[in-house]
Amino acid sequence: MKIIETSLPGAIVLEPQVFGDARGFFYESYNKAKFHEAGIRSEFVQSNVSRSAKGVLRGLHYQWPNPQGKLVSVLEGEVFDVALDIRHGSPSFGQWAGVMLSADNHRHFWIPEGFAHGFCVLSEFATFTYQCSALYDPKADAGVRWDDAAIGIDWPLSSPLLSDKDNKAPLLKDISLERLPVWVPAS
Repeated sequence: MKIIETSLPGAIVLEPQVFGDARGFFYESYNKAKFHEAGIRSEFVQSNVSRSAKGVLRGLHYQWPNPQGKLVSVLEGEVFDVALDIRHGSPSFGQWAGVMLSADNHRHFWIPEGFAHGFCVLSEFATFTYQCSALYDPKADAGVRWDDAAIGIDWPLSSPLLSDKDNKAPLLKDISLERLPVWVPAS
């Protein structure tokens, strides 16, 4: 497994070794020991799958309190996936990293606890999988506006299809500090 650092500390891309021939392919999508070695020590307690049409943008979502770390990948299609550091006091607060995830590149993207997450679909459809480190908590469910100019995410589409919830998400500057995770320096 190849580990690719992003510009955000802790948000990493994992590229598995793929074994393929005329019959198809095989790769290891999770190995606890290898993931721990890469710095992902979370235990996964919930697994989700979504399917979205071309032009759909989901996000930027997070939970606070009770944050979720997410290991995400694409089973069919292609997406542009984004992690946004929203940990108050973090040196990278308000900064984002984006990666292309597809069924062809087999990449996984680790979005740590304390980060918001979103993606947009670039193919005709995409089937997306999430491994989560905490259960979904509707009371903690929150979001950041996808097109917040102060953040400046370079989405590869300009007029996405959004849920009502995502369309009404607040700008990062308008979220009270009690609704944001707090950065804790590594010791």
